[in-house]
Amino acid sequence: MKRIVLTFVALTLVTLAPTAPAAAQATAPPAAAAHTKAEQEVLDLSRAKWRWMAEKQADTLAALFHEEAVFVHMGGAWGRKQEVDIIRGGGIHYKHAEIFEASAHVIGATAVVLQRIRLDAVVGGNEVSNPFFVTETYVQQGGAWKLAALAFTRQVTPGS
Repeated sequence: MKRIVLTFVALTLVTLAPTAPAAAQATAPPAAAAHTKAEQEVLDLSRAKWRWMAEKQADTLAALFHEEAVFVHMGGAWGRKQEVDIIRGGGIHYKHAEIFEASAHVIGATAVVLQRIRLDAVVGGNEVSNPFFVTETYVQQGGAWKLAALAFTRQVTPGS
């Protein structure tokens, strides 16, 4: 029985050895693909949104945010009016978002932007800096992209 098992193992290794490089190539991640026009459009819009937040351009943001938009933060979730009022009133000042990674996925008239960022902000008068995974969902409305959802997920880092 031991001889049969050893023979089977040896035959398996001999059979698989020539295909190992091909298998390794098949599992290698694909090269980064160029963004489609729509993907680039929402990525650019997302970057502009961070700038508008830093500059407290509440009216510009109100025009970007879908009427039924939702915002999920570490301290709660609320709608468009509350988010615009918080930015306008200074309850949250998004000072700077350093974007480390960003991708866009367009599915019909919906786009999802995923980002890994470090957000420097002033929240309730306190300076804070947090690493986040951010999910933004955009929908096409009247030929323009509208932000329908923005969710922050705090990234767990060593020592946090």
